[in-house]
Amino acid sequence: MKELVILSGKGGTGKTTITAAFASLAENMVLCDCDVDAADLHLILKPDFNTTSDFKGGNEAVIDQDKCTECGRCIEVCRFDAVNSIFQVDPIACEGCGVCVDLCPEQAIDFPETICGQWYISDTRLGPMVHARLGIAQENSGKLVSLVRQEAKKIAQKKNLTLILTDGPPGVGCPVIASIGQATSILIIAEPTVSGIHDMERVGQLSRHFNIPAMILINKFDLNLDQTKKIETLAQKTNIKIVGKIPFDKTFTQAMIKAKTIFEYNKDSQASIEIRQIWNNIISMPWFHSPVTNNIIQHL
Repeated sequence: MKELVILSGKGGTGKTTITAAFASLAENMVLCDCDVDAADLHLILKPDFNTTSDFKGGNEAVIDQDKCTECGRCIEVCRFDAVNSIFQVDPIACEGCGVCVDLCPEQAIDFPETICGQWYISDTRLGPMVHARLGIAQENSGKLVSLVRQEAKKIAQKKNLTLILTDGPPGVGCPVIASIGQATSILIIAEPTVSGIHDMERVGQLSRHFNIPAMILINKFDLNLDQTKKIETLAQKTNIKIVGKIPFDKTFTQAMIKAKTIFEYNKDSQASIEIRQIWNNIISMPWFHSPVTNNIIQHL
């Protein structure tokens, strides 16, 4: 089983549309949307939700009024001012640190797990998909990402699928780290801008830190050829292979409006032709045909 994780240092670079396009070309595949803070792969693929499960991540203090003697210890130790004068906990202010629970002399504070979001197993026209939605202002997105990936691997094993195609979160933080542990390879989507180069470089550093093979795809390369050249120079310097370049093409936007992949909307567009060649370049890479030797520990 191989897992290709598609990343970028920022949002809006085309990760999801390119992931959906690859899904049109891939075989024996399960899709995995790890951008749990702002998942949108389902907007293109219109999944049929088979399984919906709550995600519990973190705890919230709740004072049992029958046991509470109003000694004030919880107010004293709470650094977030989450306990008011009538000894009730503000769920928005509570950070779930548990200090009040440990230091309450009457053991009058419960600490139940909280529901932070939902995760789903769905069927799409391109294959099975595991995805999730984190609640507004909720934390533990890295933990939810790990859960989504675990479920995708279970489906792949159960159905004897050979590839997990993962739409990763933007940036280089906790959710991204959770999305690449034990992955086979990373595809970095880069844009020819100053910030795009900086973000690409950060993801490249992350891939080297975890010893995961990385590739680069330059999206909208013709919008700034000077910056594209800088990306190519940096890729050569850091020994990261560029698997292809996609020109700016309004077909991407038109396809998204129709909730279709670019191949479903116009398979003969210039972008479609380039993406097909890029996919062929990816599946011809040595890691795609060799046994997995990456032993990176799943951190979250």
